[in-house]
Amino acid sequence: MHPMVNIAVRAARAAGNIIVRNMDRLDRLTIASKKSNDFVSEVDHQAEAAIIDTLKQSYPDHGFFAEESGIHDQNAEYQWIIDPLDGTTNYLHGFPQFAVSIALQHKNRLEAAVIYDPLSQELFTAARGEGAQLNEKRIRVSGHTGLKGALLSTGFPYTDQSYLDTYLETMKALMAPAAGVRRPGSAALDLAWIAAGRADGFWEFNLNAWDIAAGALIVREAGGIVSDFYGKDGYLETGDIIAASPKVFPEMLKIIEPVVRNSDYAKRYSS
Repeated sequence: MHPMVNIAVRAARAAGNIIVRNMDRLDRLTIASKKSNDFVSEVDHQAEAAIIDTLKQSYPDHGFFAEESGIHDQNAEYQWIIDPLDGTTNYLHGFPQFAVSIALQHKNRLEAAVIYDPLSQELFTAARGEGAQLNEKRIRVSGHTGLKGALLSTGFPYTDQSYLDTYLETMKALMAPAAGVRRPGSAALDLAWIAAGRADGFWEFNLNAWDIAAGALIVREAGGIVSDFYGKDGYLETGDIIAASPKVFPEMLKIIEPVVRNSDYAKRYSS
């Protein structure tokens, strides 16, 4: 295993232990609301601290872009992008769909990624140019051909409802040919499952870099395609992402791109 991936795995497992250990006291956790329908608990903070402490032990000169504590050492050549608990709302309700997500970026290029589901103990990893793995076994995206009969996953707008109509228009157009659409509630796991071939395509609006950085690299290393809604690499900046197997991706982009381009949401790209 790539040495930086190995350290990230250690950090993810440390966070996962904290997450699982607190599941029997969900009703007693301290919970705050960052904004509408966006919650943070003491577990998020503890898990993030464990990740950063573990990474700092091996890489004291690296920087961090973490969901709860923000940016540390932003001028560092290496930056770790961290979501200590992707799917906090699921977690707080005991809904078993959440994960730890850790990615390493070097000079604006993703180099290493780990997504860890602490309940199933599924560990998704990737290093640039070295492929993607699930529990140390190589994984590939599905070989599905086209949208017809494809299984898609997505995430609904939940903190910002201003683009709900645009999102629903894309969903309506994609649902017609697809076999089904799923909304599990953790973008990190959605992307990991695309990489493992469990679904054929994923799209979501307005995410944060920590939600998708690790998953994007894992999908690409598993042979998938990842872009923003205009087919470009700006997804970490815009938070708009399409990820799919090679023969599903073009059809998803063909549907989503004109819907977005002809909507008020497109103003985000020109502002």
